[in-house]
Amino acid sequence: MTDAGAVTDLAATLRALRRAADLSQRELAGRSGVPQATIARIESGRSSDPSFRTVERLIGAVDGRIVLRGGPVAGELATELATVPHEDLRDAAGRHCPAHLDAREVREPRDWPGAWWAHWFNLPADRWPPLPAVTFRLDRTVRDRERVRERARRDHLVRRYVDPALPSTSWRFVAELPDGDLVGELRAHERTSDLLIGYPELGQQQIVLDGVLVAPAYRLLGIGRRLIAALLTEMDEAGVRSAHAIAESGGASFLLACGFELEASRPAALRFDRPGFSGARPQQP
Repeated sequence: MTDAGAVTDLAATLRALRRAADLSQRELAGRSGVPQATIARIESGRSSDPSFRTVERLIGAVDGRIVLRGGPVAGELATELATVPHEDLRDAAGRHCPAHLDAREVREPRDWPGAWWAHWFNLPADRWPPLPAVTFRLDRTVRDRERVRERARRDHLVRRYVDPALPSTSWRFVAELPDGDLVGELRAHERTSDLLIGYPELGQQQIVLDGVLVAPAYRLLGIGRRLIAALLTEMDEAGVRSAHAIAESGGASFLLACGFELEASRPAALRFDRPGFSGARPQQP
């Protein structure tokens, strides 16, 4: 999208479109019918004036479109299209990294998956083997999974869900993707602790956390923390001071990281095994 006062960087735009479509140069050549060598020359800037038909075929192959406008909205495409995040990274030969892959700079052996088999991490830098300038993942399955996780981390929404079938003392929060897919859930219920000791008139309201669940594919993205934050915000609005929970192992560590504190006095988990009891029922005579 251009006008008389704007110049489109065709090489960068094509790399960004190819990344958005997750296509290599070879795959784009197969879709568009444009030779891979031509695509490489355009992206490297060595083809300064490709034909309009060539550009049209390339952009159409990645589901893009060309719009020519002369008004003040020129350049809108550049604002809508996400740029390649590692655009400034080049390999040792000075070439652009594959735009559709997630590249990162290699500064030490631990940054390079190819060094997984060697114990180089504790060696001084002067004894490191030759390292590539950049590295990236070729496994499309892993790459796609990480991109899905990144979109979920960026785009998920947390809200309180009110179910008319549940009592008003039940609290439920959900984390959803824009398409409505559920990726996390928090459930809690109100408890008046004074009822337990026979003083219902005091009415000290508390929240008991029943559980925080995050789909396995979306864990370690901060979704659970946002669910807890939504609960705390709702507690402030309702004037509820305390939230209680029982957890173990990783669940306890998660709640401690969210600001919960261990109570000084808590019940103990006990178990009694009968010596010599196999669990089999005795035979009837």
